[in-house]
Amino acid sequence: MLDWSDRHCRYLHRLLTRNARLYTEMVTTGALLHGDVPRHLRFNPQEHAVALQLGGSDPAELALCAKLGQNWGYDEINLNCGCPSERVQRGAFGACLMNEAPLVADCVKAMCDVADVPITVKHRIGIDQSESYAFVRDFVGALSEAGCGVFVVHARNAWLKGLSPKENREVPPLRYDVVHQLKKDFPKLTFSLNGGITTHAQVAEQLEQVDGVMVGREAYHNPWWLAQWDEAFFGAPASTLTREMVEEQMVTYMEREAAEHGTCWYSVARHMLGLRHGLPGARKWRQVWSDHRLKALPAREVWKMAIQTGNYSGLSAR
Repeated sequence: MLDWSDRHCRYLHRLLTRNARLYTEMVTTGALLHGDVPRHLRFNPQEHAVALQLGGSDPAELALCAKLGQNWGYDEINLNCGCPSERVQRGAFGACLMNEAPLVADCVKAMCDVADVPITVKHRIGIDQSESYAFVRDFVGALSEAGCGVFVVHARNAWLKGLSPKENREVPPLRYDVVHQLKKDFPKLTFSLNGGITTHAQVAEQLEQVDGVMVGREAYHNPWWLAQWDEAFFGAPASTLTREMVEEQMVTYMEREAAEHGTCWYSVARHMLGLRHGLPGARKWRQVWSDHRLKALPAREVWKMAIQTGNYSGLSAR
């Protein structure tokens, strides 16, 4: 979710669900130790509970970054051992780390030693074409002994050569049964399943066998789905939100971001282009919010244009 689940995206998602845990895009240890820390770690207080996902492979550096994330107020630190991109591999982190379980265990222990918030790991079920269950079982076992109690498992192998990141989300077959078996073999650990989940029914089905479900791209492209989650999966009252209410709150947020940080509304609006997914007029509405030629206009003026162009009634763009 690099360049997708930034703080603006997470602010939108938190408006839609009060209970789901949000995750940042992956932030490398190098970016935190040698770059602009506020740019990478700043988030809105409304986002809680929110987890910081780190990319790295040096125990000492990860420990420093875990402590930094805790100090900034994150509720969880998640180590990425699932990203298959060649760029990430060149940095010796992501999915290729599954081949180095002892090193990852050292990383987990180093982070656990300095942080009081949970240290968790996101990973795949295997590497390349090997479908050995023992491989992922031993990986989880080694990390659990080092102090990790929560695993987010993308239920596909990661092919380190020959596939693009997009193809790595589509070509290797989904094998949910592997994640189910991990839960059976490690009943005291927490497992969330990731990969290919797009419907309420699929989420409910998986929650019968594992502890949680992580949804990425479907939640991004069809964010209104999240507005049903609190009632469906957390036992909360039905949401009274409307798309219009959410959009108005996002416009107010755009204005605040512009005043406090000089953020252009365009950087925020790009994350809500799926809000009217499937509705009449949605395409014209998206065209207005994604028109870079309107960047000089205030967000509220663009909002007026969007609702008028999309022929949406019953909304007062104050």
